[in-house]
Amino acid sequence: MKWQEWVWRSESLRFLGERALWREQGRQLMVADLHLGKAEVFQAHGIPLPTDGDRGTLNPLLQLCHAWSPEQLIVLGDLIHAREGLTPELRETLRSLPDLCGCEVLLIGGNHDRHCWIEGLPQLPSQGVGQLWLSHAPETQPAADLLNVCGHLHPMIRLRGRADRLRLPCFAFDPEAPRLVIPAFGQLTGGHDCGDRYQQWLVADGAILPWFEPPLQNQGRRSA
Repeated sequence: MKWQEWVWRSESLRFLGERALWREQGRQLMVADLHLGKAEVFQAHGIPLPTDGDRGTLNPLLQLCHAWSPEQLIVLGDLIHAREGLTPELRETLRSLPDLCGCEVLLIGGNHDRHCWIEGLPQLPSQGVGQLWLSHAPETQPAADLLNVCGHLHPMIRLRGRADRLRLPCFAFDPEAPRLVIPAFGQLTGGHDCGDRYQQWLVADGAILPWFEPPLQNQGRRSA
């Protein structure tokens, strides 16, 4: 399926196959870890990484906003990769982002956004929305009845068959924290395997697949 409905207390959330989170109550679209300008940062350090001017990340974001018509787009940190990647072209695009997306854009500041200034897009601290506590990195929420929703970890699952190995992004839920980690939205982002305590929903070819098995590295030779 292209999305997965998920309910936390009074919050109705939707995991989207485009690696984004939809909150119906406020018509809010949430994404994390775009890392725009990453190719330019690598190039500045002599690493010949090809670039498409971030179109591979920005175009899907604009398509998603046009499809869902959110009232707010909330970026859970790491909108950009580093100050060196903030080219004049990228600054102009980010300045126009609310108009391009057709909605208000809020940025929860991430570690990669630090020391970067973007006109019209101030970096906000972690904050509550309904029964959610929004942050970039995982945080202990200020009240036990809040769900921490964050990015930063770039959660992925490692799947292994007899001849193939795959690493797929996922939504990851830790019921003990409680915490929901959403996958990185950016095209040029890696990922990290989830821990045993997480429930997972895989993102593959724009679809969501519930996957509640423990990570394969703890399953011996069992095939996916």
